[in-house]
Amino acid sequence: MRLPDPALVVLVGASGSGKSTWAAERYRPQEVVSSDALRGVVGSGNHDLDASVDAFAILEQVVAARVGRGLCTVVDTLGLDAGRRTSWLALARQAGLPAVAVVLATPEADCRRRNAARDVPVPAPALAGQLRRMRTVAEELATEGWEVVVTTEGAASQGAAAEEQVVARPAPVADTRDRRTSAGVEVVLQVSRFPWGEDPAGWLTGIALEADRLGFAGIALMDHLVQIPQVGRAWEPIPEPYVTLGLLAGLDTRLRLGTLVTPMTLRPAGVVAKAVATLDALSGGRAFVGVGAGWWEREHAGFGVPFPGARERLDLLEDGIETMRALWSPGTKAWHGTRAALPETTCYPRPVGPVPVIVGGSGERRTLRIAARLGDACNLPSDPAVLAAKTAVLHAHCSDVGRDPAEVAVTVLDLPVVGHDRGDAWRRVERLRGRTAAASYAARHHAAPAPAHAERYAALAEQHGVSTVFLGLPDLDSADDLERVAPLLA
Repeated sequence: MRLPDPALVVLVGASGSGKSTWAAERYRPQEVVSSDALRGVVGSGNHDLDASVDAFAILEQVVAARVGRGLCTVVDTLGLDAGRRTSWLALARQAGLPAVAVVLATPEADCRRRNAARDVPVPAPALAGQLRRMRTVAEELATEGWEVVVTTEGAASQGAAAEEQVVARPAPVADTRDRRTSAGVEVVLQVSRFPWGEDPAGWLTGIALEADRLGFAGIALMDHLVQIPQVGRAWEPIPEPYVTLGLLAGLDTRLRLGTLVTPMTLRPAGVVAKAVATLDALSGGRAFVGVGAGWWEREHAGFGVPFPGARERLDLLEDGIETMRALWSPGTKAWHGTRAALPETTCYPRPVGPVPVIVGGSGERRTLRIAARLGDACNLPSDPAVLAAKTAVLHAHCSDVGRDPAEVAVTVLDLPVVGHDRGDAWRRVERLRGRTAAASYAARHHAAPAPAHAERYAALAEQHGVSTVFLGLPDLDSADDLERVAPLLA
């Protein structure tokens, strides 16, 4: 099977079981921390048992340092000491690395034969004790909380390939990686273009898995029926978001999943509530929903959906949030809101937990007041001057409705040009700017390498209280494009 990478990988096996060979065939030398090798560093050779105490002291330091940095770390010791395993497992959980135990279940006769052929064999009584411990170690591992336990049955020769099978998989350990940047900002990948060619599901899966690997906090999809002119041409694909998010929910990631934003004019609020509750149930509590009043009349007309005036659209937004919260709350009793009413609130499955509602839009008189009264967050433009003005209005509305402004998170949508370096950033500007002057386009999209964007996000957090940045790359063509963003996720 394909093991998580990076991960903490602890090898468990008696002397002669083939642990070092297994590790050497799969990992770089720098990733393997071997007690035998460290005995050779601090003692007279790899089998100098008198140097074991010093060797293990260094091993513990190296393992802690590598795991603390989130680096793939393979611990090549006997792995039979439950106390040591527990301490390494705790380090992995603290660092947010998957923890894998690999059991080398090589036949005892092969272990004895290989040991006897060594220049310095392990004493027979010691090897016999190791083999006895191996008979019970699988039961111990199954209760210790490893994310994956793999058993490898050793072949007849030390270097022969082995067949690997998952023999136990306890309940997955929660991914405890702190997915905030050093400035405390979560970065959610906002996907608005879908150049997926002939493999839509493969393209989407690749984007999600790479985003999860790099440390994005989530993925947000636009909710439009026709591709909007700010992003692409009308005949380019733009998938229905809740169907698409259902696909992503089935992947093995810890990404939060939702829309930015769903116009409450496109679907009845109750139907949105049902879709989001189902997404939350399928994803194990990772759903969020962005909602707005809607703005693009063309897509409504093209799909036969009414497009009311601005006041009614805002009424639908306000009523819609109330309706969703009513359908997500306990019980099935009738509900009466500001303008809408339901004879019952029977909506199963319920969400796993509270679903964050992000209100998109920056209309000062009505939209920001709706966000202040009903939203968990308000999504605003990322321009600092505009953001400062809109945040002040939002907080004033919070005071008016009797709500602590700290209860309404500030998020922003940012559409940066991110280059590998300064030259690459400008080359991307030239490809993207169309008829816009290069300098104007570069300034509008803050064209720069990723570290410069990280500094900008830190300033947004410090000066304006931004907690989440929805990052949309205007030139996201494949999963490989995300690598250049990685430095700003650190």
